[in-house]
Amino acid sequence: MFDKLESIEKKYDELTMMMTDTNVLSNQKELQRVAKAHSDLQEIVSTYRAYKKAERDYIEADSLIKEGGLEPDFKEMVEMEKEEAAETKKNLTEKLRILLLPKDPNDSKNVIMEIRAGAGGDEAALFAGDLFKLYVKYAENKGWKVEVLSAHETDIGGFKEVAFLIEGNGAYSLLKYESGVHRVQRIPSTESGGRIHTSTATVAVLPEAEEVDVEIDPNDLRIDVFCSSGPGGQSVNTTQSAVRVTHIPSGIVVSCQDEKSQLKNKEKALKVLRAKLYEKAQEEQQQAMAGNRKSQVGTGDRSERIRTFNYPQGRVTDHRIGLTLHKLDMILLGDIQEIIDALIAHDQSEQLKDVE
Repeated sequence: MFDKLESIEKKYDELTMMMTDTNVLSNQKELQRVAKAHSDLQEIVSTYRAYKKAERDYIEADSLIKEGGLEPDFKEMVEMEKEEAAETKKNLTEKLRILLLPKDPNDSKNVIMEIRAGAGGDEAALFAGDLFKLYVKYAENKGWKVEVLSAHETDIGGFKEVAFLIEGNGAYSLLKYESGVHRVQRIPSTESGGRIHTSTATVAVLPEAEEVDVEIDPNDLRIDVFCSSGPGGQSVNTTQSAVRVTHIPSGIVVSCQDEKSQLKNKEKALKVLRAKLYEKAQEEQQQAMAGNRKSQVGTGDRSERIRTFNYPQGRVTDHRIGLTLHKLDMILLGDIQEIIDALIAHDQSEQLKDVE
């Protein structure tokens, strides 16, 4: 591990020097590449340097104690410094092991999220709307930008399905754990008998794909235009601004009608299609890699029930890691960082088992 860290530190120093090179400074694209590579290594190098300082402190304190002849008070102070340095080394070693784990290449990407009402009729659509508000609020709290790409609302509110883009540094690294089936247990507002119903909604989290990530042949697309419709199917306008894009080889269909402009709807639909094709290609690549065990949490199986929102008990349970929090109201307002942090920690511990 430490040979690898020495190599990384050497690379970091080389990149630091390159950032002062006039040839690099005069080439904007090269400067951006070097700056990103430098930034990617910054945390691991600063952690490694902190570890080396703790190592020097430990050796120095240990040498003083072994030499002997210290005054009692001074000896006690040196022994405390040695213990503190040993504890620091231990903590930083664990952090370095985590920092050396392979990085998900998509972690820095924006995300496209899709929420679809599942079992439960109107109540499932209302729950899909609640999840949408939750993620929008979480994104706002992080200072991220949200753009709705497509939405099919119901007569009583909520969504049959809604797709939206979240733009923010590291958005995918945090939200990728949200893929799966979310379950709600509550008394529907339409239920006069006061019985608790169980409904579901499915969340899909896709890394936003750039054009360089996925090349789409225009000949593989069938594009249909039609009039936008609102809740219940009534026509919203008389112009054919809504767009349906079908990718013939994969059979993937994406519709968008939120914009008044047919061109803008087409752009949004292609953005979602590109993300879906990128995800499909990644899944095929993972399946082809023999012995590559998928993370227990990671991006998860969308058919897997991952979380339950229980209103009568005011609790939220993540079934993958057995975490239960009695703060439903706060979570519905986007306060999900504690859950995400726990999922990340679990994922990292599972990856560490694989490399040990």
